Amino acid sequence: MTDPTSPAPGAKRDDDLEEFDLPFFERLALQLQVRVFALIIRFTDLLLLLWRPRLLRPYLAIWWQELIHTPYRARRTFEVVRALKATGQRFRELIYGETPLMTALYVFNRAGVGRTSRLIDLGAGRGRVLIAARWLGAEARGVELIADHVTRVAPRLQAAGITLTVGDMTREELGDATHLFTNWLALTPETKARLIERFRTCRPGTRIITVTRPIEAEDFVRLSRHWMLFTWGVEVVWIHEYRPAR
Repeated sequence: MTDPTSPAPGAKRDDDLEEFDLPFFERLALQLQVRVFALIIRFTDLLLLLWRPRLLRPYLAIWWQELIHTPYRARRTFEVVRALKATGQRFRELIYGETPLMTALYVFNRAGVGRTSRLIDLGAGRGRVLIAARWLGAEARGVELIADHVTRVAPRLQAAGITLTVGDMTREELGDATHLFTNWLALTPETKARLIERFRTCRPGTRIITVTRPIEAEDFVRLSRHWMLFTWGVEVVWIHEYRPAR
């Protein structure tokens, strides 16, 4: 049986990752940096969870799944290829680092996330950000395209009051959200444009948090920006508020 992900001879994949290739020593230095960041992040995450011990079990479940089945090496399985064709996304949009609890808690607090909030993580991966939302007492829901990420951790997250489902973030129902989070860094301009149209279905006053780049569209007011630590380094996080002109 032919591999459905194999390109035609001589053809270049539209999701080619060659542009991310680095020389050996640069790649080695980056890997060392990521490992150091990972140690710092794990330590601070665990310290924070001492204040919310009921969230420790789902966090450890996510960590265990990352150890045995890393999310940073997503496979081009038949299911993944089919999902990409259905959503119009590219493979490289599925691969990015994780958000530390420390970073998520700080940014969510600045964005006003609290006990009456409903936060949706678009492209939630295995749901670490959702643990931060629950730490603050908010309702937490995430949508993720890769089914394997969801099935491995969703039952443990559900026990902590967190909902993680398989779906296309550009078609997700957002009308009940008070806050949205999305890792804007990895998304193509086409996916961003589709998401912006989806954001316009939100209620006025909904706050939207993006990583690296702000939303460059009318009706989305930038409230603040913050330099924050992620597993791959330091990035800017933007907080917006949806204020439609009409």
